[in-house]
Amino acid sequence: MVLLRVAQGDERAMEQCITKFGPLVWSIAKRHVQDHSALEDIVQEAFTDLWKSAKRYNPAIATESTFVGLLARRRAIDFARKESRRPQLEPLPDANSLPHASIESSATLRCESEDVRAALKELPEETQQIFSLHFDEGMTHPEIVEKTGLPLGTVKTRLRRGLIDLRNKFRRLDSGQSPSNP
Repeated sequence: MVLLRVAQGDERAMEQCITKFGPLVWSIAKRHVQDHSALEDIVQEAFTDLWKSAKRYNPAIATESTFVGLLARRRAIDFARKESRRPQLEPLPDANSLPHASIESSATLRCESEDVRAALKELPEETQQIFSLHFDEGMTHPEIVEKTGLPLGTVKTRLRRGLIDLRNKFRRLDSGQSPSNP
């Protein structure tokens, strides 16, 4: 009765248990999971769980192999369920296979720093100041509030409105209109 000795904390008994029941646990896990490294993880988790729960084993209820098999089956099913809930990710395509946008076709790609600076100068002075603190100096909204004394909502609103104004200016630029035309 190797499980009874495992329940008493005998490490040698655990080694014997792994040797005796390793193939059983492996075959049960393999029914539920195909990935080799995941199989190794499941087997390890099953034996770790066995070490912790060996005291629950009752020879009057089940054989050792049944107890170990049920425990391994639970671990494998738990793992398979967890994996089925995980989103399946696809690898990103190679950069060479991605379509390249034409530089002339996109205002965001055409924007040079001079264009951005010129558009920024068209914004209200207080918005320019907040943009400078946020983007040039890297200040957070609370830091801008502390430096300027403006309410947090005002800082956020001016930043958001300024970004919207800039986006609209560059959209007009992309459509061929003059940046100052509404």
